[in-house]
Amino acid sequence: MAASPGGTPAPAVEAQPPQPAALTLEPDSDSRAGRLSFCTKVCYGIGGIPNQVASSATAFYLQLFLLDVAQIPAAQVSLVLFGGKVSGAAADPVAGFFINRSRRRGSGRLMPWVLGGTPFIALAYFFLWFLPPFTSLRGLWYMTFYCLFQALATFFQVPYTALTMLLTPSPKERDSATAYRMTMEMAGTLMGAAVHGLIVSGAHGPNRCEDAALPGRVAVSPDATRLYSIAAAVVAVTYPVCTGLLRLGVKEQPEPSAPASSQGLSFLAGLGLTVRHPPFLKLVISFLFISAAVQVEQSYLVLFCTHASRLHDHVQSLVLTILISAVLSTPLWEWILQRFGKRMSAFGICVMVPFAVLLAVVPTAPVAYVVAFVSGVSIAVSLLLPWSMLPDVVDDFQLQHQHGPGMETIFYSSYVFFTKLSGAGALGISTLSLEFAGYEAGACKQAEQVVVTLKVLIGAMPTCMILTGLCILMVGPAPKVPSQDTSRQLSLRRASQIGLAPDYQLQANFDLDASQQQLFLEKGRPNGPACRLPWAHQQPADPTDLLFLLTRQWA
Repeated sequence: MAASPGGTPAPAVEAQPPQPAALTLEPDSDSRAGRLSFCTKVCYGIGGIPNQVASSATAFYLQLFLLDVAQIPAAQVSLVLFGGKVSGAAADPVAGFFINRSRRRGSGRLMPWVLGGTPFIALAYFFLWFLPPFTSLRGLWYMTFYCLFQALATFFQVPYTALTMLLTPSPKERDSATAYRMTMEMAGTLMGAAVHGLIVSGAHGPNRCEDAALPGRVAVSPDATRLYSIAAAVVAVTYPVCTGLLRLGVKEQPEPSAPASSQGLSFLAGLGLTVRHPPFLKLVISFLFISAAVQVEQSYLVLFCTHASRLHDHVQSLVLTILISAVLSTPLWEWILQRFGKRMSAFGICVMVPFAVLLAVVPTAPVAYVVAFVSGVSIAVSLLLPWSMLPDVVDDFQLQHQHGPGMETIFYSSYVFFTKLSGAGALGISTLSLEFAGYEAGACKQAEQVVVTLKVLIGAMPTCMILTGLCILMVGPAPKVPSQDTSRQLSLRRASQIGLAPDYQLQANFDLDASQQQLFLEKGRPNGPACRLPWAHQQPADPTDLLFLLTRQWA
């Protein structure tokens, strides 16, 4: 106790704990650590091409191949398509489970999965388009290899996309690498439809029926089987070539260690919470109908042009028109989402409805090209919209619940899982309807009931599903977009729950209010002098995220 100048002892002054300075996040502009070279970004993007090439080709041409070249009954084609889609959906959580528990090897933890699965997925894809010499068990043959291809494609895509986080600790460089990946994957989507379609176009020309005296089944032409085998081999070769370039140009970085306190829910427990969250439930149910309608429209376009109209010479051009229109309209829809909001943008999906009905009624070439262009525009917004609404749903959930990390992953993976299941059901049931209508595999001319069924599948069915999905989406209030302060609080909460990459410095004099600082201090500051907080000013969607579903939809 110190004495005052007048002899009166001064009162004891308790040592005050140092007040924490306000926090800010400023990028370390002087540091060049984590910078990715142009070659690395290009090689990483090339790694995503094979899956998109293969998925685009199967989305448009597999059903036609199974019915008219393999000549298996429509009921068996229904089982093949349904089983393949279900296997792909089931492989998503399984892949995440095993990959998350794998150990790091010499080439990393994720890269061995990509490299190891490459030869198997290439073989599965080739045999998916191979015509076996026997006829009685062809349905089982294609069921086996389509399920195998879908599952292996998932085991390829999951570690490949997750590799983004292990390329560099810099978020700016990760975003740049993601942009390269999206560009390459979109190129792969176009290339798959174009290359495969050009090679097999001679297998479905009108001349194949010129020698047929009767309207019944026509024998499979050796040229058709040869063309499909060549197309399959060309696509299959892209897997080892692109994966080899990925391995040569990309080095997987060691993973940052997560804080010991970072414990989240199990997948099943988190899934139970997500499916009981009303905004997520409404979003999923609505886009179950919309995404299924889009997949039906894509799958039956080629069959409709071949058997229900005289547009078989325009199939390749129509498919490319849809894809190019979807790609070019993506920036426009991004601007509309930001300018007019997500609910208003949802009505853009309805644009394709009258045109799809018009094509079924007036199946002429000029109408078909207009419908293809408008369908591409509507398909783009139908693919972009759910991925721009999911962040709002996740934030709404985070504001109502206090859970550890991983909920975002559960939301996104469960959405993909349910949409894949909806596509499997829609394609399976619709193909089964062709069996009931009397579709004759390999026939040059189908019965009138089959033509009517194809018109319903290309027009009335997508229309009803789209309108049903939009009605569900518009019922009730939309999830509230968090304010800037709320978004900062959510970012601080996430920052305290996950391992953070060291490319931002904690500095003083940031404009956080007392409650936000207290929230950060209560949750705990990440260890180390440097860390990155994923600052999330709420936006409708990042352009790279918007392009992601365009490339994944063909899977």
